[in-house]
Order: sequence, then structure tokens, then C-alpha cells
Amino acid sequence: MSKTRASGRTVGGLRSLSLQAPAVSLLLLWMLVPLGMTLWFSFQRYNLLMPEMTGFAGLENYEFLFTDPALWRAIGNTLLLVGWVLVITVVGGTLLAVLFQQEFPGRGIARVLAISPFFVMPTVSALVWKNMMMHPDNGVLAWLARVFGASPVDWFSSLPLTSIVIIVAWQWLPFALLILLTAMQSLDDDQVEAARMDGAGPLAVFFYITLPHLKRAISVVIMIEMIFLLTIFAEIYVTTSGGPGLATTNLAYLIYMQSLLDFDVGLGSAGGVVAIILANIVAIFLVRLVARHLEN
Repeated sequence: MSKTRASGRTVGGLRSLSLQAPAVSLLLLWMLVPLGMTLWFSFQRYNLLMPEMTGFAGLENYEFLFTDPALWRAIGNTLLLVGWVLVITVVGGTLLAVLFQQEFPGRGIARVLAISPFFVMPTVSALVWKNMMMHPDNGVLAWLARVFGASPVDWFSSLPLTSIVIIVAWQWLPFALLILLTAMQSLDDDQVEAARMDGAGPLAVFFYITLPHLKRAISVVIMIEMIFLLTIFAEIYVTTSGGPGLATTNLAYLIYMQSLLDFDVGLGSAGGVVAIILANIVAIFLVRLVARHLEN
């Protein structure tokens, strides 16, 4: 009887593996082939403007990349962009989730309107902010500045990175709100009422009950947002094109400049490898952070 059961498990396991093999093989090809090609070209001399210069370059592309001040400026801009957007979206999303959890007239419509910016394409939102909101002459912010007697700000010239942070945060704030508002639905109302009956004020309820309850959801928001924020491109391309100078050039836009503007595929591939390593370091840190919170 035991042999029959063991053979049944073996046959069932082999059948399950045979059904999963095509999907797993396709997924591995989808991931490994681009990664392998990126690694290969990063060690090659491959410039489309100079087709006669070919062959194995060794570590020349990486040496040039790491001695180029643009790389460190791009990494710094990337970290600043990701950090500030995370702060704005997590803090703003938490406060908005607490607000929208309260009962007030038109709450359903307000929730839909607050979440809707997340479904706007990045290129469209960047164009709207560039031409309708932040334009120094005809923008809404310039009009508000004149109303209050102040001088309009040329956002993309004087505050370029801040402008990108505002645009990206506006787009990702609804995502944080959606996740945190969903988490708020599972908060025990009896616990909140008991705290209020014991004399706890709104701030005490927020810091000692609501915020600990949202800890896991905040960890998930940070992890998902950081993975996507490391690859921000459309907003920079549409508004500032990485400028003025390198003021808004992040790592993704630097790779674009090297590969598609300078036509240096080898150098761009080396930049891509650096971006992959940076993304994996961040992902490992975030996975451990989330796993620690889930265990607690």
C-alpha cells in the first residue's frame, strides 16, 4: 500500500512538473536572454557610430562608467527622487487613508477622484503638469502666484528635480492611498472605541492603534513603489530631458543617453548592469524588511 502511494505521488509530481515546465522555461528565457545579452555587450566595444571598432573590451566600459561624474550624479538623483517620492506618498497616503475612512457626504465620489490620477499614463500626466500646471506664464501655479502678489516660478529651470518629484508623487500618491485605505478596512472599530472611552485623543489613537495596524501595508507600499521608482523615465523625458545639465538625470535616463543618444551600446549595457545590481540590492533589503514585519 505504501509503495502504491509513493508511486502515485511520484507520478503526480512528474505530471505537475511536465505541466509547469513550458511556463517556467518561457519565463526563464524571458529573463535570462536579455540579461545575458546585456552582460555580453557590456564587455564589448560596440558603438553604432563607429562600426569598425569591435571586439572584446574587458572592463573598459565599466572603468569609463565609474570614472564618469555623470554616473554618480545620476545615482544621487535617483536616490533623491525615490526617497522624496516615498516620503510624500507614504505620509500623504497614510493621512488621506485616515481621512477617507471617516464618514462625510460624498465620500465615495471623493475616493474615486483621489485614486484616479494613478490611472493616468505617465507621459500624459507629465505633459499636463508641464503645460497646464507648471508653465511659468500660462500655468495654474503661475496664476495662483500672481493672485497672491508673488512672482511666478519657472519650475523646470529653477527647481527641476523638485518638479519631477512633485509630478511622480502626484501619480503614485493614489496607489499608496488605495493600499492603505484597503488596510484601514480591517481595523477593529471596537478597539478604537475602547481607546476613546479610556480617554485617548485622536493623536493617541493614530500613533498607538492606526499606525501600528498599517505597518505591514506601508512596508508593501514602500517595496512596490521603490521597484518602479528606480526606473522613472517618461516624466523626465517629457519635461526636462535630464537637464538643466544633469540636474534631473537619473540612472534610467543616463542609460538612455548612452545607448540611444550616444549610440554606445557597450557603455549603455554596462550602465544597465549597474542598474540591475542597484535594483537587486534595494530589492533584497526591502524583502527582508517586509518579511521581518510579517513575522512580527
